[in-house]
Amino acid sequence: MSTKVSIECLSQQAARIHQLQDVRKQLLREICEDKEAFSKGKHRLENMSNKELDNLIVDDKHGIIYCYIPKVACTNWKRVMIVLNHSEPYQDPMSIPGEFAHNSSKLTLLNSFPRTEMEAKLKHYTKFLFVRDPFVRLISAYRDKFQKENEYFYSFARDILRMYGNQSDPPQTAHEAFASDIRPSFYNFIQYLLDPWTEKEQPFEPHWRHMHRLCHPCIIQYDFVGHQETLQQDAEQLLKILNLEDEIKFPPSYENMTSLSSVLDWFRTVPLEDRRKLYDLYERDFTLFGYRKPSELFDG
Repeated sequence: MSTKVSIECLSQQAARIHQLQDVRKQLLREICEDKEAFSKGKHRLENMSNKELDNLIVDDKHGIIYCYIPKVACTNWKRVMIVLNHSEPYQDPMSIPGEFAHNSSKLTLLNSFPRTEMEAKLKHYTKFLFVRDPFVRLISAYRDKFQKENEYFYSFARDILRMYGNQSDPPQTAHEAFASDIRPSFYNFIQYLLDPWTEKEQPFEPHWRHMHRLCHPCIIQYDFVGHQETLQQDAEQLLKILNLEDEIKFPPSYENMTSLSSVLDWFRTVPLEDRRKLYDLYERDFTLFGYRKPSELFDG
C-alpha cells in the first residue's frame, strides 16, 4: 500500500511540474505576442548578431541547448554540460572546479557554428534556461561581485565609487580598497544601474544584464523554463525529459542566502522613487518569467 501511495504521489508531483511548465511557456508566448508589451517580439533570429547569442551552450551529443544566466545556478549547469560531453559513465558534476566550468574554451557555444547550423540546432534541439526573481538576482550579484575582493569587478566598483560614493580617487586595486574597507554600497550599485550613462557607455555586464536580453525568449522558443526558486525539482524534471535522470544528478543546492524575505531589508537604503525606477528597468524580466511585482517595496 505504501509503495502504491508513494508512486501516486510521485505521479501527482510530475503532473504538477508538467502543468507548471505549460503555464510558464504559455505566459512567455502571450507576452511575446503582445507587441505593445514587448516591442522586440517581432525581431527575428537572422537579425541577431553572434554576440547576442553568447550565452547559448550546445551539447550535440544529446541534442541540448542551454542558455545560461549569471547568478541563476549557471556554474552547476555548466558543470553538467561539460560532464555530458565526456564519455559514460558520467562523472559527478561537482568534480568540475567552478573556475574550469566558467572557462568558455571547455564549452561549445552556439555562435561558434555557421548561421545555417545554428538555426537547425535551435529548431531541433531541446532548449532550456533557468531564471530568478530579478531583484533577488541583483542582490546576489552585488554581494558576490562587490562585497568580495575581485579585481575584475573592482573596475566597475571604482566607477561606482567615483560617481556615487563620494570617492574622487578610489584605491587602484581591490586589495587596497578592501584593506581600507572601501566598497560601493548597495544603493550606489542601484544608482549605477539607473544612470542612463551606464547603458550608453557599454551594455550591462551579464551579471546584472536583463535575463531576456541574455536569452531572447521572444525569439527562441524554449522547451523548458526552470526557476531558481524551484531549482531542485525543476532540474530533476528536466533530466527526466532528457532521459538522463539515471545517468547524472544535478548538484544539490545550498540554502539560498539571498532570500525573498530579505529583499525589503536590502532596499531600506534605496529611496522609494529609485525602487520604482528599478522595477521599471527590469519590468520585462518580471512579467515574462511570471514574477510578481514586489508591491511591499512601493508602499511608501
